[in-house]
Amino acid sequence: MKNQYIWFFLFSFILISCEKELEQAPVSTASKSAVFGSQQGLDLYANSFYQILPGLVTNLDAMSDYLAVKAVPTFIQENAFSPTLSTGWTWTALRSINYFIANNKDPKVSETVRNNYMGIAKFFRAYFYFDKVKRFGDVPWIGKPLDVDDPVLYGGRDPRTLVMDSVLADINYACDNITSVSDPTRSLVTKYVAYALKSRICLFEGTFRKYHTELELTASANTWLNEAATSAKTVMDAGIYSIYTTGGPGKSYRTIFTNPAPIASEVMLSAISDLTLKILNDANWYWTSGTYGDKASFIRTFINTYLNLDGTSFTDNPAYPTMLFKDEVKNRDLRLKQTIRLGDYKRIIGGTQVPAPPVFSYTFTGYQPIKWTLDDMYYDSEKLNNNSISEFRFAEVLLNYAEAKAELGTLTDDDWAATIGVLRTRGGITAGLTTKPTVADPYLIANYFPDITDPVILEVRRERGIELCLEGFRFSDILRWKRGELMNQEWNGFYVPELVTPMDLNEDGILDVAFYQGTLPSPTVAGVTYINVSPLISGKTNSQLLKNGTSGELTWMNNIPRKWEDKMYFYPIPATDLITNPNLGQNTGW
Repeated sequence: MKNQYIWFFLFSFILISCEKELEQAPVSTASKSAVFGSQQGLDLYANSFYQILPGLVTNLDAMSDYLAVKAVPTFIQENAFSPTLSTGWTWTALRSINYFIANNKDPKVSETVRNNYMGIAKFFRAYFYFDKVKRFGDVPWIGKPLDVDDPVLYGGRDPRTLVMDSVLADINYACDNITSVSDPTRSLVTKYVAYALKSRICLFEGTFRKYHTELELTASANTWLNEAATSAKTVMDAGIYSIYTTGGPGKSYRTIFTNPAPIASEVMLSAISDLTLKILNDANWYWTSGTYGDKASFIRTFINTYLNLDGTSFTDNPAYPTMLFKDEVKNRDLRLKQTIRLGDYKRIIGGTQVPAPPVFSYTFTGYQPIKWTLDDMYYDSEKLNNNSISEFRFAEVLLNYAEAKAELGTLTDDDWAATIGVLRTRGGITAGLTTKPTVADPYLIANYFPDITDPVILEVRRERGIELCLEGFRFSDILRWKRGELMNQEWNGFYVPELVTPMDLNEDGILDVAFYQGTLPSPTVAGVTYINVSPLISGKTNSQLLKNGTSGELTWMNNIPRKWEDKMYFYPIPATDLITNPNLGQNTGW
């Protein structure tokens, strides 16, 4: 969103979100007429809406079932979270959007142009409310700018059905009225970005209603799922986007996340870094720092879901539980090597490539992410990254279509080939690409979805987890699938066969890490990182252990009690906001 950030820095003195400022029209601000009476004014105002989007953020999955981090999130610690800690009940952005919608009616601007910008405003209102409903459930629907004394400010919340019907009306308007079909910079909302958002919204709502039977909304679930499939198919049929494959299966996937410019064939909307304006992101700093970031690492249970290159399940091999890291990562879906450090992965220091196995200064499990990071170590210590951050990409649209059709029971072999087959082909997988599966994977059932027996739904969910990992979808997916219990997953790492013996993780002939208990071995091997996995260190409980005591999978932070409860499918209304307006009522259980 380079254009939006340029606007923000150059025109931040134009205070267009407050009615009084517009009415007073001092020299340093824009008058209402100047804003709403010209296309340029509408454009400048609409650019301010982009601040709602995540922007240059790469840690959106920090709270998920498949990442171990340096501290268990308070939200999932037993009896640790409460309304006093809750956040997110903010409405400033909505007032700005509603003010625009209420005042975008100046006849000096053609109706087509006004409707286009109205569509953009309603896109962002739909985005705003979708985020609120995901977080809190029922929220007040506010469709107009409010004065400080408006009684609506102290009203109650509206039913989910009313709010989501209003969201659907907004995103439908956006799809129908946004005129641009493709922005070459991939920094602006277009008609097909609106359709992509509609597919995201409708898939969430359809599956949420289907699996959360306590809402008594299951009868309307298929209506939303059909809307999701139809909107995704509209994007697919437009022929504008495709899955990026340049560089081959071993490179193309990761390029999407490390390239400075958005990969225009696949990326639909992106937050764009700009070195000149010092608009940069902190991906390397977050993912490679032992202090700044969360030291986030994938757990082994999730890594086990990556298929073999021949399309078979890795966990079909009875030897998988005790397989060493160097062996378990071979002949797997090539997206794995583009997602974590393994094998021949190298980093750059001073212009020279050096082997880069997992480093236990930054990882607890051994499955160290690289998806968003740049290989040059120059970027590691500050906010220096210039890679663009995709916010909508075609791969998600394909997955939305596949899942909606799978949930409806109408996914055909052709649908499978055009969606899951295409994505797996990019990962180098060679079989199972043209026909949907007929056998359910017992590993997925046992470890992820015990109530799902449909092999198609299971495989679509597998694919979604792998393709979209670290892109901010996982927690929302867990919520809509009603699988909050996954947040209780053990944080497990790679298998360690014995203590003290150093391991060569990337088979470059250099020993990398060893695990010990009690006293540090003597002599130590030069260059080896030694990790103490004693149950107690200096009388304190150690969070880094081996599952079987002196061997087994690494475990991390499993001494911190975690307990998922049904109330956690919604955040509580923050205590301060409830004091201000008791009519909001609190979410059940909080």
